[in-house]
Amino acid sequence: MPGVERRTFLKVAGATAGSAVVAGALGATLSGSSGPPAARRKRAPKPRAARPASVHEVDGLPVADWVVEENRRPGTLSWVIAPPPGPPGALPPWPAALEGFADQVSYVHGEEVGLYVSTSAARVRAEVYRMGYYQGHGARLVAVSPEFPGRLQPAPTPVPGLNTIECRWKRSVSLAVGADWMPGEYLVKLVGSGGESHYVPLTVRDDASTASIVVQSSVTTWQAYNLWGGYSLYGGAPTGALADRSRVVSFDRPYRNPDASGSADFLGNEFPFVYLAERHGLDVTYWTDVDLHARPQLLANHRCLVSLGHDEYWSWQMRFDGAADHLVRGCNLVFLGANACYRQIRLERSPLGVDRRVVCYKDAAADPIARSDPRLATGASWATDLPGYQFPESELIGIMYQAYGANSPFVVVDGSSWVFAGTGLRDGDSIAVPSGSRQLVGSEFDGFEPSLPGPRNVQILGHTPVTSVGGALHSDASYYTHPSGGGVFATGTASWVPMLWDGAPALAAALRFARVPVAPMLARITLNVLGALGSGPGSLHRPSVENWRQFYAASAAAVPSVDA
Repeated sequence: MPGVERRTFLKVAGATAGSAVVAGALGATLSGSSGPPAARRKRAPKPRAARPASVHEVDGLPVADWVVEENRRPGTLSWVIAPPPGPPGALPPWPAALEGFADQVSYVHGEEVGLYVSTSAARVRAEVYRMGYYQGHGARLVAVSPEFPGRLQPAPTPVPGLNTIECRWKRSVSLAVGADWMPGEYLVKLVGSGGESHYVPLTVRDDASTASIVVQSSVTTWQAYNLWGGYSLYGGAPTGALADRSRVVSFDRPYRNPDASGSADFLGNEFPFVYLAERHGLDVTYWTDVDLHARPQLLANHRCLVSLGHDEYWSWQMRFDGAADHLVRGCNLVFLGANACYRQIRLERSPLGVDRRVVCYKDAAADPIARSDPRLATGASWATDLPGYQFPESELIGIMYQAYGANSPFVVVDGSSWVFAGTGLRDGDSIAVPSGSRQLVGSEFDGFEPSLPGPRNVQILGHTPVTSVGGALHSDASYYTHPSGGGVFATGTASWVPMLWDGAPALAAALRFARVPVAPMLARITLNVLGALGSGPGSLHRPSVENWRQFYAASAAAVPSVDA
């Protein structure tokens, strides 16, 4: 979670007071940016690939037969690892009795998954589950490995100066990615002979896919927060102080996060969306942000890129060669979280392969590459510590990270928008959770910044007054369209995806998921967005209607137009 020191960089005009908050209700759910010069050129939208005959429009949504059929297959709850005893949010012990990692973040058919496992158990097996809807069970068992001998592998030591933790373990088992491993998000459940268990997350991708919607798993952000071995990009042993943080973190280690059993941020910030998308049979495919970095050109095959709950760490290639360039060409972007695209990273090779290390000094001027190639220095996108480095995420998303610590009902200010169709919401209504302390605008949040570079045709959909560690601010949900290009929708809150959860009671109880009363309404809004932006370029199908001046005074600073 980044700090709020960036507020000293911003000169924000005053905002109007929030409108009255009235609880809304819904009866039932459904059964251009600026950037580097090359990304600013106006281009006609590139024609998207025609949908195959196996994809149909159902209630305004792109539905794929294979996703529907896949989720009719038998599901199971055997994938679930019960949360550890004790208070939620406590870190598991390190080292654990069983833990492991995979040698890649994603795979295609025909490749082998290499698993690296350390355990005190005598024997271990790997159960492979594809995550989805599956009649409310949330997963299908795809494969089970033969049992293999357990072994305790050596603990790594921090790399001096970088505080990198990287395992040099021997491979424990290999699993072939067979034809039955359909594209999707997977959890490999390691099961020890003594009852031990641990998840290893991975993605199976299809590089030839022309699905309407590509869903992106934010594995670089998972790794940034990963405390396995005592070090992350946020702190390090023995005190956890920021000064002792890693400057480079490695995928060559297990995940150690509260309540996650090795699944990193997948279950809380991504799985609720995957469950929803597959429940409705949407025309989706899956990759990770590392794949966007490695093959940004493949974004041309899709109508819409979906970024999930916490997608903070982006490389130059992800942002400018991928999202920004293809937005101009007609691809739509959907940001269902907040604090996205906030930190620039580089990806480097580890002993196990390419793009296995995440480099982020956080202080761009301190990065050794700043002298030779400042464009690729790693820090906050808005940072002022390196001349010429500033490229705030507002240029791409339309809004920008503000602070954390919010806990407020979401206030609707443009209820007539197509985004809210079928919800009954009107201007001034709120989406409020009637019980419990967690509200929809929670934790990290984004807002519109009229003094910063970015699109001028931003349509504010939600404008929520919040109290946070940054003081009294506003969270904005927004939408804008690039001239003759794609559209960008952003929720402005990090709590959107977790609060989408509307799954089966047995699964909710097993995973400590809260069954949120407003989940059907959030599902309706999310599906409205996916239906519209999964159809083609937003500028052609849903052009934005500028209204930000109703909430913010125009900045005196010269701000380049989105089509400059």
